[in-house]
Amino acid sequence: MAILTISRQLESGGKDLGRAVAKLLGYEYINRKKIFDDMSVAGSHWEEWARHFDERFPNVWERYDWSYRGFIALNQSYLLQYALKDRVVLMARDGQFLLKGIPYALRVRTEAPMEFRVERVLQQEGLSREMARWMLEKVDNEMARAVYLVYGKNWDDRKEFDRVFDLSTQPLNEIVDAVRDVLLEKDKLVTEEARKVLQLRALAAKIKAELVVDPTLSISKLDVTPKEEGLVEYGLIVRGIVYNREDIKRIQEAAQKLAGETPIEVEIHSRWSPRLSQWQYK
Repeated sequence: MAILTISRQLESGGKDLGRAVAKLLGYEYINRKKIFDDMSVAGSHWEEWARHFDERFPNVWERYDWSYRGFIALNQSYLLQYALKDRVVLMARDGQFLLKGIPYALRVRTEAPMEFRVERVLQQEGLSREMARWMLEKVDNEMARAVYLVYGKNWDDRKEFDRVFDLSTQPLNEIVDAVRDVLLEKDKLVTEEARKVLQLRALAAKIKAELVVDPTLSISKLDVTPKEEGLVEYGLIVRGIVYNREDIKRIQEAAQKLAGETPIEVEIHSRWSPRLSQWQYK
């Protein structure tokens, strides 16, 4: 069944839309709190990273820090694992990137003029109009920087979405009906090949997360890429650089175990050695 992912400006009505669609179609509603709860199971420090990521905006050194990379990898992995369940509403600012090209995923964005959003804040919070505006501008800026840092793209780029809605000009019930109609059409696009593409992406994200969050591995850079185009060469490619040559074999073996029956190629380079280690599993 179809998947709905929603990226939103704060107080643009995205939450209302997501909850209404989930209730109407019986979809599971997955918000950031749910992802944070998952991270807390993996370790309290991941939950702490999640709570402060938007405002923290890591500097150039922190971007290569083990904990920062682990947080990003875990977040992407959890999101894709939920997407595998189908019939889910994912309230995620990066869902439009992670699910791009999945034919049965509907990528939606909600936005609204500042004054509309300010009024919504004033209805819920005991803030002055000036403080409400300042808060919204601050959150917009932090979210935009966080998305650009991870994906190198603008979080409000309309080309990254299938639909963009403005709840200040269109009633919520009309938007809910429009989204429902598109999702019902998306249901027809669920094929075995499309499912395999998403499964491969989710597996790649899981393997990367498992490796990156291991503090005993001296990973400098790591990427896990699915071979998904047409599924002619179905499989995964693991590429990376480590500081300790002894970690090459550990990563190769761990990746192989996590991949299971999925074909995987591993290319790990030791930073202190010109020798490139290449293992290919069939």
